[in-house]
Amino acid sequence: MNNAHSALFRPYETKWHSFPNRIAMAPMTRSQSPDGVPTKEVARYYRRRVEGGTPFIITEGTNVNHPPSNFDANIPRFYGEAALAGWKHVVDEVHAAGGFIVPQIWHVGMMRKQGTGHFPDAPSVGPSGLIRPGKQISEPMTQAEIDDVVQAFADAARDAKAVGFDGVEIHGAHGYLIDQFFWEGTNQRTDGYGGSMLNRTRFAQEILRAVRKAVGPDFLVMFRFSQWKQQDYEAKLAPTPQDLEAFLGVLVDAGADMLHASTRRFWEPEFDGSTLNLAGWCKKLTGLPSMSVGSVGLDDEFMASMRGASAGVADITRLVECLEREEFDLIAVGRALLVDPDWANKIRDGRLSEVEPFVPEALGYLS
Repeated sequence: MNNAHSALFRPYETKWHSFPNRIAMAPMTRSQSPDGVPTKEVARYYRRRVEGGTPFIITEGTNVNHPPSNFDANIPRFYGEAALAGWKHVVDEVHAAGGFIVPQIWHVGMMRKQGTGHFPDAPSVGPSGLIRPGKQISEPMTQAEIDDVVQAFADAARDAKAVGFDGVEIHGAHGYLIDQFFWEGTNQRTDGYGGSMLNRTRFAQEILRAVRKAVGPDFLVMFRFSQWKQQDYEAKLAPTPQDLEAFLGVLVDAGADMLHASTRRFWEPEFDGSTLNLAGWCKKLTGLPSMSVGSVGLDDEFMASMRGASAGVADITRLVECLEREEFDLIAVGRALLVDPDWANKIRDGRLSEVEPFVPEALGYLS
């Protein structure tokens, strides 16, 4: 092992699993599941990352059983006999390689273009029908629609446990449906789901409680969130540490076990006066296991890649320093691991010159 990177390869013990290092695979949608059914090639893709030294796999975003949850029919579903059988094969392959795997369950909300996905005739849904501030393209969600989506997340979590996954991650980030409820720019409701910051968390709380009821007290429930949105990179759900503490507190009370704090660049401080990033503040404020993410091992942030830019290999000195200070517990690696399944082993062995650079052809949608 390269001693300079020893903090990254320090074991991490949890009540769910003993991880040999701190590396997780970040969720990255690739649209490689025809009609939403994961194939044997998808199973091999995830297994290769475990064999390459990444013990913790978070799958690409998978859509819950609600007609407008999806904007691409080749993004995997998390419902239906064929899709769940495909996911069971994925789980079996990852477990055979010694890995730990959770699916990311997801509803895209108003980020869906009308006429796309598995049910193209279904109207897109969101808290206020806004795709971004000032642009309304549908009616606000009804209570019945909200209840249906909450149940769909619970059903997906139940099915994840039934097919052998080790936990589940709820996607509450990046301007998708749950985040559309969080963000006052897209949530202009005047009922109990809108208004104050805490009211805007009600939808997420209901999902977390329903998921927890479906899977029981011991199954890992992760929650991914972000301050930024695809609609607004500078957006802030919680502009102060005090706001963040209140925001996270209700999610933890509702059932979140682990927080996955999505940032575009993991090394950037979240608030003035502290070097902690968003995941660092999650750990400080809640005491829960926290996972960071954001341009690990590459010299340009991922939204540039979404616009067609390549990214070169970068060292991980800053990441190791954060882990040495125990600011957060785990690090999710995205594009670097997408193009190089052996990234973790190469970093462990000091073979930085062998790490593959990122090319945009490898990247699908942002999850």
